[in-house]
Amino acid sequence: MQIVTVIILLIVIAGTIYTSLRKKPPLLQPGIETERQLLQQHVPFYQALAPAEKERFETALQKFLQTVRITGVQTKVEDMDMVFIAAAAIIPIFAFEGWEYRNIHEVLLYPDSFDQEYRTTGNGRDTLGMVGTGPMQNVMILSKHDVREGFLNNTGKSNTAIHEFVHLVDKTDGDTDGLPEALLPHRYALPWLQRMHQEIQQIKSGDSDIHPYAATNEAEFLAVAAEYFFERPKLMQQKHPALYELLQQIFTPARSAAE
Repeated sequence: MQIVTVIILLIVIAGTIYTSLRKKPPLLQPGIETERQLLQQHVPFYQALAPAEKERFETALQKFLQTVRITGVQTKVEDMDMVFIAAAAIIPIFAFEGWEYRNIHEVLLYPDSFDQEYRTTGNGRDTLGMVGTGPMQNVMILSKHDVREGFLNNTGKSNTAIHEFVHLVDKTDGDTDGLPEALLPHRYALPWLQRMHQEIQQIKSGDSDIHPYAATNEAEFLAVAAEYFFERPKLMQQKHPALYELLQQIFTPARSAAE
């Protein structure tokens, strides 16, 4: 009996050691000054915040990096990459203090675009970002080149990382359908759907400066429109005032009420 107990104990100890050896290394993140410098230089959303709100943004960014692993695949993850990815995660939900992503635990960073089978070589590599499903559930895949381009190009209306995190927000209610029920007050649901379909028709007719990919379906429209909203808000307000107002109700309701 004692021999059996010892054997069981040894098995448990061996299992514990094996599990600990398989654990991934601790999550790393840049120092606060490095984070602050990168945000101030390259993230207009952060630049426009009041000092107290900047501090809240920094805290949210640090918490994200403490809970979501960013893993390089055939590429090195640098401070800039970590800050840009975390900033893209915080921007869409910043108005909702206390919000936490519960449907992501890791971001895989590829050097460039990839295909639907996650390959980084060969033809058909036109995917810049993806929210994983099935075996890749709770994982996001991003192109390092396009994450950086989204923040370093100050004149564009695109930001791949923000796009994918908006998909993640949209998915919170169970469906990635372009209707983010977790954020959108019920009274704005019908006006949003009507405006969205009107804008999609204008895109298909060639009468819009919104990226044509937005006309793929409702989910892509929300993500592409959100990129435009956060990257070039003044331009969107000028060219698409009704759409801009509805996106404000989705992503910055407190600010809309104050105005």
